[in-house]
Amino acid sequence: MAGISPTLPPPEQTAPVDQLAAVQDQLAGWISDLTSLHDLTERLARTTGVDDAMNELLAAGATLVGARRGLMALAPVDRHGPERTVGLGLGRADLGQIETVPRTATSYTRLLDGLAPVNAPRATRTSGTPAPGSAADGEAEDGPARGREGSPGGTGGNGTGGSGASGTRGRGDSGGGAPGARPGVAHPDIATDPALDPRHREVAGRLGFGASYAVPVTAHDGTHVGAALWLYDEPAEPNARQRHLLDLYVRCAGELLARHLEVARARADVAAVREELLPSRLPRVPGVRLAVRHRTGPLGGGDWYDALPLPEGALGLSVGGVTGRGAGAMAAMGRLRASLRAYAVMEGEDPVAVLSDLELLLRLTEPARSATALFAYAEPATRRVVVAGAGHCPPLITGPWRTEYAETTLSAPLGMLACWEAPSAELTLRQGETMLFYSDGLLHRTGESADRASARLRSAAVDAPFEAREDPDALVDHVLRTVLPDGRDRSDDPEDVVLLAARFA
Repeated sequence: MAGISPTLPPPEQTAPVDQLAAVQDQLAGWISDLTSLHDLTERLARTTGVDDAMNELLAAGATLVGARRGLMALAPVDRHGPERTVGLGLGRADLGQIETVPRTATSYTRLLDGLAPVNAPRATRTSGTPAPGSAADGEAEDGPARGREGSPGGTGGNGTGGSGASGTRGRGDSGGGAPGARPGVAHPDIATDPALDPRHREVAGRLGFGASYAVPVTAHDGTHVGAALWLYDEPAEPNARQRHLLDLYVRCAGELLARHLEVARARADVAAVREELLPSRLPRVPGVRLAVRHRTGPLGGGDWYDALPLPEGALGLSVGGVTGRGAGAMAAMGRLRASLRAYAVMEGEDPVAVLSDLELLLRLTEPARSATALFAYAEPATRRVVVAGAGHCPPLITGPWRTEYAETTLSAPLGMLACWEAPSAELTLRQGETMLFYSDGLLHRTGESADRASARLRSAAVDAPFEAREDPDALVDHVLRTVLPDGRDRSDDPEDVVLLAARFA
């Protein structure tokens, strides 16, 4: 027994080697597909806004379906915007030619407008049989940019013209996709489709587009976001695997785009409210020229500025800021600014009285808040300016003879003490000098200490060219470029920036 080697019993049936190899190839293909989708969705997740996500979707989709160019139109179903079109590998001239193609109600148009049966299963069809939402119902394909005459987002101009395979009309996805997948619109051969408008084929030939594939872009709940299409240089059509991968990717992209849209709309609403709370235009007062620049953080802040004509040719100038950010801070800022205007009309000659009244109002109506403020009563005819400040940065005087900060009394912000009061400072400017009023956000955005930031601001005014000194608009632009270089003047910075210039003739 010891000399007998154990042996395995022979298998009852030989394993099908070819079948095993096919399964292994299929598994390797799945792993490769999942890896590709993982990499593409990671890149998509790193996008920071609507345009960034649209460009990433087009680039990833082109990789998945083997196309070289593409176009996406953002068209939210509620029509509240933003609506825009971005292209991949398409120049302005290309888009201009595409817009010359006549637009009709087509399959791609329905995808763009959110009217296609997005959640319907893909139809299995033979050549010449219309699929749901396809152009085989007697319509010609076109139109990327919704609502534009002659923008054929899928027309011959960009490869989405209403062609079908072997001369049939444009068709929807055929079998092989997962149930519930978004129905795509494929146009495998634009040049041979007799149903197309001749202009479609003409533009397609001129721009070199031979085929296209378009899909709707929706959120997980079916909310329509827009539509995307990819363009082939030669007659072509994505296979079932490519369509399935694209569908999986577009599901993620649609959800992310919907969230980017919500953020973009919220920021636009904040900006609109903010702009309405500030002066729509600066007044024209003889003897003084005004200019202003302001930047609002993404959450909206409480900084304000104002320029108010007063009796006898005088002018009231103010800058200030309420603590906090967001809608509450903006509402408080609007109330304080409106109140300050009323106090300035009644007793503007005495800036201390104006700020004292404002401080009392703040303590009574906004007990949990504090605010900084600076108010200046100016007489342009004599270039006399009386300034009072409450915890705010002193104005900067700049001109041909000097550039220096105005001597104002240090004082606490409004709402910090039981009773605020501080003396005012009277200044006399020379002809051609400019007073710069600014918010502390201008200094904070530099990322430096208060002393270094103030020195940077003064140096920017000193180095201003002669032309800028003569024009307050040019001066504020020069100061912003100099004080906030290298992208520090960003819209996503939480600090508000106000820069108000008054040049006395």
